[in-house]
Amino acid sequence: MQRARVALVALALTGVGLAVPAPPAVAAGTWRWPAVGPVLRGFEAPEHPYGSGHRGIDIGASAGTVLVAPAAGTVRFAGPVGGRLFLTIEHAPGLRSTLSFLAAVSVRAGDVVVPGQPVAVSGRGHPDATVDHVHLGVRVGDTYVDPLTFLEPLDLRGLLRLAPWDPG
Repeated sequence: MQRARVALVALALTGVGLAVPAPPAVAAGTWRWPAVGPVLRGFEAPEHPYGSGHRGIDIGASAGTVLVAPAAGTVRFAGPVGGRLFLTIEHAPGLRSTLSFLAAVSVRAGDVVVPGQPVAVSGRGHPDATVDHVHLGVRVGDTYVDPLTFLEPLDLRGLLRLAPWDPG
């Protein structure tokens, strides 16, 4: 059973012959949210590698919000792409997360990060966006997957406040 699981993880990480679910070695649903906020736009898988789609999720976060590492890993890239700041963390061989459209990055390529460690500051989000957000993408091998399968359930109990209600 253990050998079968290791083989499944290896296949999932390489993307060979599978639909690429969250690798069991990473334990789906255990990553921290890089920022606490609503999902403004969900994952939309492209039909082919160069097709249109949304290769991640947009999490509502005011510009200037401190962003944290979603899981342990090693920073593989931190810098500008096309005039915008990006940060990529490798969490396991072939498993990477990317935070996009940042105002600042506080780590460098090669740095080891732990879950919840501050790594960046959010910017405005996608250039055409009307609401500030951070974009979180996840790749297994060369395939983008839905980040929500990796993120832990968001506990909003301490954040929600109900207004008094007067039915009269």
